[in-house]
Amino acid sequence: MALPAVRRSAAFGLLAAFGAVAAFATIAPREDAPPPPRALIVEPLALQAHEVPPPLQYVREEQFQRGDTLAGFLSRLGIDETAIGRLARAPALRALRPGVAVRADVLADGTPKSLSFLTGRDTLVRIVPEGERFRALEEQAPLETRVLMKASVIRSSLFAATDAVGIPDGIAMQLADVFGGDIDFYRDLRKGDRFTVVYEIYDLGGRPVRAGRLLAAEFVSQGRHLRAVHFGSSYYAPDGRNLRKAFLRAPLEFSRVSSGFGMRRHPIHSGWRAHKGIDYAAPIGARVRAVGDGVVDYAGIKSGYGNVVILRHNGQYSTLYAHLSRIAVRRGARVAQNDTIGLVGQTGWATGPHLHYEFRIAGQARNPLAVALPSGLPVPAQSLAAFRAQAEPLVARLDLLANANVALLD
Repeated sequence: MALPAVRRSAAFGLLAAFGAVAAFATIAPREDAPPPPRALIVEPLALQAHEVPPPLQYVREEQFQRGDTLAGFLSRLGIDETAIGRLARAPALRALRPGVAVRADVLADGTPKSLSFLTGRDTLVRIVPEGERFRALEEQAPLETRVLMKASVIRSSLFAATDAVGIPDGIAMQLADVFGGDIDFYRDLRKGDRFTVVYEIYDLGGRPVRAGRLLAAEFVSQGRHLRAVHFGSSYYAPDGRNLRKAFLRAPLEFSRVSSGFGMRRHPIHSGWRAHKGIDYAAPIGARVRAVGDGVVDYAGIKSGYGNVVILRHNGQYSTLYAHLSRIAVRRGARVAQNDTIGLVGQTGWATGPHLHYEFRIAGQARNPLAVALPSGLPVPAQSLAAFRAQAEPLVARLDLLANANVALLD
């Protein structure tokens, strides 16, 4: 009979415990309870000031700007005047061009320990003191390659869109060149068009120094989806079709059409005449490029054309470039697509600086903006396996960015 008594006492103990918890949980603080006391205590801190000695040597980097004198530029690097006179005689420094960044290691008194900069040949030049003179050492720069992916949307122009996301101008130019046979980057671009690029960037000492190749790209313009992958020396669609046309659509990278193909009132002789080409308004000195591989059939002065170049291409194709300020090729020379053949001018019958461009088939002028351009050769059958192995990871990167862009738009 002792067991039930033990159970009753245990049950009463549990009830008492739960009752205590319940009672504790229902106790509320008094609303009129005073806040804990607060006090502001200010104590002086004993700080010991130590004078920091000036550096014995420092590093400064400056970019050589257009209009800089060599002496003024070296002074901006913090180099002492006595050393500037000796450095200015160094042939390597006299060859500096605007845009080149120079790093200077200089002592506190302005004595240069070394100057270094990267050349356009990817060599690193170091200028070091040697007695009373300076000696230039040149070595291959240890460049490291990174692959970047970026995307942007057209708001006003291609270059504005690439600048907005930090895509180098060199990549923008390659992008325009790759899709130049399908898109006129002055006439065809629309607000809301978008593009994606996968490209190389070269680093020196962990810092980007210049852009490399455009490896892959996608351009969505007015509902058209165009993709390009670099392989060998050309660009191809993911299925192996060559994206490079046998001819570029226009002989200038960026310009505007000032006079179209067809009948027009002649600006000098009045009256209606057939205009057998396209006029592109552009500043004097703008680069004129060959729209396709060919041979220079004529280079010289020809009546109203002024300074003119005529190229003969494969088959029955020929092209004409007129009113040039300077001719950069000679008759009989072979030129490749995108080679410079002259500069925009105002020679011959021209009321302002522009390029007159004609596209001829079997001697007959055709509208360069409307004629169907022949494509280049596709990836050779024996190279298809290597092309696919190189193209697949690049296409996967384009897909990744395309999906990300769709998610952002949604």
